[in-house]
Amino acid sequence: MNFCQSDFCQFDLPDWVPEVVRRYLRHTKAGLSLRDVARQEGCHPSTVLRQIRRLEGQRDDPLFDDALERLGQLFWPSSQIDCHKGSDSMNAHTFPPILSDEEALAREARRILRRLSETGAVLALAADMDKAVVLRSHSDAAPTRTAVVERDVAQAFVVKDWISCTRSGRVASYQITAAGRAALKRFLAEEEKKRRDRAGFAEAPGVFTAQHMEFGERDILDEKGKRQRIRCNIAESPLAMLARRKGSDGKPFLDVDLVQAGERFREDFELAQMGPRVAQNWDRFLTSGDRGGFASDGGLGQGPRAARERILSALDDLGPGLGDIIMRCCCFLEGLEAAEKRMGWSARSGKIVLRIALQRLHRHYREKHGMQNAMIG
Repeated sequence: MNFCQSDFCQFDLPDWVPEVVRRYLRHTKAGLSLRDVARQEGCHPSTVLRQIRRLEGQRDDPLFDDALERLGQLFWPSSQIDCHKGSDSMNAHTFPPILSDEEALAREARRILRRLSETGAVLALAADMDKAVVLRSHSDAAPTRTAVVERDVAQAFVVKDWISCTRSGRVASYQITAAGRAALKRFLAEEEKKRRDRAGFAEAPGVFTAQHMEFGERDILDEKGKRQRIRCNIAESPLAMLARRKGSDGKPFLDVDLVQAGERFREDFELAQMGPRVAQNWDRFLTSGDRGGFASDGGLGQGPRAARERILSALDDLGPGLGDIIMRCCCFLEGLEAAEKRMGWSARSGKIVLRIALQRLHRHYREKHGMQNAMIG
């Protein structure tokens, strides 16, 4: 029986369901067209189509497919909901249980994701079992069971893309994803913030900021030219995150030389102090005349002229488009998706253009300064 698109509603859909899954259910269960879903969400129909195709490809995973089927049964025509309210006929429809308590999901996520982040840990689930187990393998001993999780919790994990299927069959195996590790960082940051609040300590980093932090070590040169190893947030720059990805051939998407060229450009940008001011400019407050004019460099406070000239020279060589993506991603630390949207480019084209721009930038530095790439300053 066909119903009008406006007759469909999301009946008791859990709050933890991601928006991309809601769009998928609106299209497949409520019968909305791609343009209608895009119009409701304020996005392009191609974005909705790409998301739906991605979810369709994930339905080969039986746990994910079962979760979507259970969520899809929560879509009912509003006319049927009204007529069944307060009647015994509603009892004839017995929905499979679905996790609806977001607090319980967060509690289980803190427990299970922490176990899955351990080396050699996987989540194993059989098709006919109501519970899944977390197993941790060892090189010199049999795998040990570290946790047990309900099936509906595992379904919520896979819907939220916190785990992904790595081996299918009678017993499927799942591993934690990058989104799962970010969620775990956020949950742990929430616990740390609550602990600090109770103890009266200084304010901890925001929970959504902490989930994007990934600390590592890198070598820098101090004032005397000696190498020092410091601890830093390696996920601060979109360039560093992209450099960790690998292509279809298994090689890094960005070579080390390209990453160094991008970091060198950013250091020049910071050294030249070409970014927007975040406070009042008091440099010429007490001087008369052209207070709003631009003066040449009079000291380090206004930015070295040499660094500014290197920036302008590189931008002239890159030209429009390539220079824009370098400035947005390397200097303003803008994500690729945001840069694509601002530039009006198609989805997933930004990383290709960024790599071309970095190749051109690396060639520019090599032609200007030779193989040593010139020390900054």
